[in-house]
Amino acid sequence: MKAFIVDRYGKKEKLHLREIAEPVIKENDVLVQVYSASVNLLDSKIKNGEFKLILPYKTPFVLGHDVAGVITKIGAKVSHFKVGDEVYARPADHRIGTFAGLIAMNEADVALKPKRLTMEEAASIPLVALTAWQALVEKADLKKGQKVFIQAGSGGVGTIAIQLAKYLGATVATTTSTANVEWVKALGADIVIDYKKEDFETILHDYDVVLNSQDAKTLEKSLRVLKPGGKLISISGPPDPAFTEEMRLGWPLKMVMGLLSFGTRKKAKRQHVDYSFLFMRAEGYQLSKITALIDSGIINPVIDKIFPFEKTEEALTYVESGRAKGKVVIKVI
Repeated sequence: MKAFIVDRYGKKEKLHLREIAEPVIKENDVLVQVYSASVNLLDSKIKNGEFKLILPYKTPFVLGHDVAGVITKIGAKVSHFKVGDEVYARPADHRIGTFAGLIAMNEADVALKPKRLTMEEAASIPLVALTAWQALVEKADLKKGQKVFIQAGSGGVGTIAIQLAKYLGATVATTTSTANVEWVKALGADIVIDYKKEDFETILHDYDVVLNSQDAKTLEKSLRVLKPGGKLISISGPPDPAFTEEMRLGWPLKMVMGLLSFGTRKKAKRQHVDYSFLFMRAEGYQLSKITALIDSGIINPVIDKIFPFEKTEEALTYVESGRAKGKVVIKVI
């Protein structure tokens, strides 16, 4: 089968289209023919080597974290799916590789594709929707009537997180550029701050939750918009000790990661708020709950561009530019 390969780590390195062997499935695996995949900033960070310490993929490896397709084969112990099922997923870490013709995944990471979505639309959902779910539902336990600040409302995570937060009954504030203000309001945001003209710290006060996806300076300012007892959940770092436990990192890495977030955790404590880092995980059960919201019309995909499979490298470059509104998708079939 054809696949886009990372031959070596590095910002200047490009993906290479190669012919490789088809995946071999384990007893709890499903083999999925890839119809569409989507591109995430995580793909770029992994290719560049930014996560090499915690996710040490041995080169060469196939890149890609989102997939929609059809099951062509199942392992001996698979019980929830059958050949011919249309599914979508974010494969587990160390089993990524959706920029290819086929991918093998544990059935626990897979969900049936939403009926009302095309393959391209479905492929845009898993990673960003699971990130939003794990941040707002699992970590924040966001409730009706609470206030949440979701940064970068026009980004992949932001577009889904706004819709999910509104479904949960929260008041939603977000940031975006001038050109996207009305567009983000249409997604459901109640307060939209044009970051080119306004400083969110002077506008937002006494928030229950912040979903941080930006730099260290923005994170520090975000701590100050929370009320005592509020929660700041960051998907852009720095990692906290709980993350090192989840990843089962060795003692030296635990020390390093702890030091990286020490200043942030200290400032959060001083503000009487809670800081946590989220590195989303594959989770088919949660994805099935998201499927129900999609089929009910509560959450809708937001796609910026669709690239043909052979232009996967161009799609990755476009995502790296930071100009995408919503998701960038690769059409394999």
